[in-house]
Amino acid sequence: MEEADHLRYHEEVKPIYVKRKETIERVFAGAKEKHSMMHWTTLRRLKKLSMQVMLTFAAMNLKKMANWTWQGPKMV
Repeated sequence: MEEADHLRYHEEVKPIYVKRKETIERVFAGAKEKHSMMHWTTLRRLKKLSMQVMLTFAAMNLKKMANWTWQGPKMV
């Protein structure tokens, strides 16, 4: 842990951590807030929980792809 924490402050690694805050952490925050992935679940067993997590992130990826490809309304 100390070595990883030490490497985080190197000049060449700092821009990566700035991007992480904008991309990776935002995805998990969206999953928690918008897709009910809080601290608990109603499902039991690892297999069922894994299925829920995979379906949630698949839905999030589909939403992201739809936003990338959507052109918006055409003005005539």
